[in-house]
This record gives sequence, C-alpha cells and structure tokens, in this order.
Amino acid sequence: MVESTKFVGMDVHKGAITIAVMDFAGKVIMESIIETKAVTILQFFQGLRGEVNVAFEEGTWAAWLYDLLKPHVTKVVVCNPRKSALLKDGSKGDKIDARKLAELLRGGYLKPVYHGDNGLRTLRAVSRSYLTISQDLTRVMNRIKALYRGWAIPCGGTQVYAVCHRSVWLSKIPEAGVRRRAEHFYEQLDALQALRKQVRRDLLAESRKHSPTKLLRQIPWIGPVRAAELVALIQTPHRFRTKRQLWNYSGLGLETHDSAQ
Repeated sequence: MVESTKFVGMDVHKGAITIAVMDFAGKVIMESIIETKAVTILQFFQGLRGEVNVAFEEGTWAAWLYDLLKPHVTKVVVCNPRKSALLKDGSKGDKIDARKLAELLRGGYLKPVYHGDNGLRTLRAVSRSYLTISQDLTRVMNRIKALYRGWAIPCGGTQVYAVCHRSVWLSKIPEAGVRRRAEHFYEQLDALQALRKQVRRDLLAESRKHSPTKLLRQIPWIGPVRAAELVALIQTPHRFRTKRQLWNYSGLGLETHDSAQ
C-alpha cells in the first residue's frame, strides 16, 4: 500500500450513487453524488490518480457494477453488510454509509462477497432460472392438493396432476367456482412444466461447455442437472480457504442438533 492509494466507498441506489474518497491517511478528500450510469461512473474514476480500491454493498446492482469497475481500478470489494456490525452502528445516511465503507475498506474490515468471472455468468443465470421455475412448480402443485383437501377430497400420490385423470378429479369438486379455480391451477401447472423442460435443456446445453461437470458426474448419485447446479453454485473451490468451508457451503457439512437440557 502506497501513499497515493485511494479508498472509495459507494452507496448505490437506483437513480444515484453517493461516493466518498479517502486517502492513505484516512482523510476524506472528495465526496460526490453521480448518476447510476456506466458512462458517468467511468468518467468519475478516470479522474482519480494512483491506486484505487473500491467498496460497495452486495445488492441488485452489485454484479453489474463489479464487472464495470474491475478493469478500471486496482481492487473491487463487494461486501456483505450483515457480516459487518460497524456498518449498522451509529447514524445512517447515504454520505455516512459511503464514508463508513471507505474507512472499513482502508482498515481491511470488510467481508467480501465472491463475484466470479464472466465465464460462468450464463450458467449461473440459467441455473437460477431452473431453480426458480422448479420452486414455482412445486408451489402450484401444493396449491392443487390444498384445494382438494380443503373440500375433504383425499389426493395422495401424483395421479391428481396427470392430464388423463383431471376430468375425474375435477368432477369431485361440487362447487363450480372452486372447480374453475382448480382448472386455472392446472393451466398454470402445464405452462410451468413446459417451461421447465425448455430451461432444463438450456441448462444442460450450457453445462456441456464447462469441463468440471464431467468430473462431477463421475460421483455416484450426481446426474447432469445436479452437476450443472453445483458448478453454477460453487464456481471454483479455490474461493474457499478450507475444505470444511466448501463442504458447508455445498450443504455437505455435518450438522449437530442438540436438545434442551
């Protein structure tokens, strides 16, 4: 670290970004409010000399801002505000938050959030789509069964979702309005099932571009979809300091449950 190093804290919002620039000695040498636009942001950082370290909180704009700034500054730290009690301490405000980020960055007290290379960005996006659609599909299936159970109609198993048996199941509902509601749920179910098949094909096609998926598939009980999701989730094992941290992040770590005394 040299005396020309600058520490920049950014409080990012939809319309504007509040910026505080701190020098090597901890003195705030510049404060500014700029638009949340790529051109404006790059113009601001082009005016800073020496080594520039930047910090901002994880959020909606974090991935875009990280990719935008990484080639133009010395270091970019995307921090998790939940793991820094100092960010919550004291008064709150855009200028105050920007100053706090700059000061914590200068002292090395921020907990960074990993942002991988652009090579896995597409796989991560498709994987998130697949998981989200799968969750939506599960919710709709639960709503269908809850509707039947609400009318004391037993509906165990998966036959209640099958297209060939729907007319039989719908005829068991005596109320016309409720029956129509069940039909809407079935329409939603069909649309989500078709969409998930399409996204699954996209996920598998994208995963074939990444060699780690082939290695993961050699492990028993890990199929093509799970291998693709693991690569999208973990990205690289080198981001973890120990193997135990990798296991815990992947959901493979041991958990201890203790009852009351």
